[in-house]
Amino acid sequence: MQAVQFSDHGDRDVIEYGEYETLEPGRNEVRIDIHAGALNHLDIWTRRGLPGVELKMPHIPGSDGAGIVESTGEAVSRFEPGDKVAVSAGVSCGECEFCRDGEPTLCVNYHLLGEHVRGVHAEQAVVPADNLVTVPDHVDWETAAAAPLVFQTAWRMLLTRGELKPGESVLVLGASGGVGHAAVQIADYAGAEVYATASTDKKLEYAREIGADHVINYEDDDFVAQISEKTGKRGVDMVVDHVGAATWQDSLKSLARGGRVVTCGATTGGQPETNIDRIFWNQLEVIGSTMATPGEVDDVLELVWDGTFEPRIRATLPMSETAKAHRRLEERNGFGKVVVIPDERYDR
Repeated sequence: MQAVQFSDHGDRDVIEYGEYETLEPGRNEVRIDIHAGALNHLDIWTRRGLPGVELKMPHIPGSDGAGIVESTGEAVSRFEPGDKVAVSAGVSCGECEFCRDGEPTLCVNYHLLGEHVRGVHAEQAVVPADNLVTVPDHVDWETAAAAPLVFQTAWRMLLTRGELKPGESVLVLGASGGVGHAAVQIADYAGAEVYATASTDKKLEYAREIGADHVINYEDDDFVAQISEKTGKRGVDMVVDHVGAATWQDSLKSLARGGRVVTCGATTGGQPETNIDRIFWNQLEVIGSTMATPGEVDDVLELVWDGTFEPRIRATLPMSETAKAHRRLEERNGFGKVVVIPDERYDR
């Protein structure tokens, strides 16, 4: 089969699209004919090399994908050939104390398809049956591939971990990215007053279309000053910050007393300076979140499948042009997700 892959960490030129061994599903696994995959920033970090993560090379990246079940392992009963499915990338052991307590995202052995082990950006993918969700027939392939990771992540961040309530105010940084544009929609759905930042006026127009009440161009304006002005110097109840070092101090400054910042990542670096005085004096909360539980995945994807939430697609490319897809993310071109399709299925 043909697959996106790399044998060394590095820049975009390490990415290849070529022959990879055909994989057989194990006892609890499913083999899928992939119709579409979608990129996330973690694909960039994986390609560059994550500290402490040793990959089996060549590595197939990709945590988001959707397709048709081609075959199943002997112990699989939930799916059968012909089923339309999407991948939910989080893998837990099912045996540790956190898994037993119903918190698999806290699993001591938690890892992600595509980031820590072989991913799904290929003509076919073999994944655990527990990592698949059923996709209704009316949902197109790009939506099915683009939705799972970012919408489950944003859903858990805002509603489960952040406990966002109707009438509260929330600032979403980087609203044009995958998690950001999902967070804007979820915050609006929850009845919050939504502030959103992006780097261009065009991106801000999109943010308004999907639910932002107030928008700030962070290239032109200091978003801390704008939040202060727009909230009468109060600040917001919650900041969604997946940017990291570049925005961390300003995220804390944007919070009202008793507010909280929720984070699921750090695209500009994971070791920012932190003003601890501000945290304890203003009684702020710093809340981390990763992926979602199976129940949370089902809840949010039901709202994607029925059209309540919309994964925006900034570009669709053949898998052989995955390096260009990485460039789209790295250069922050466009709004929403980048989708890649196996070359044999790409007919644009």
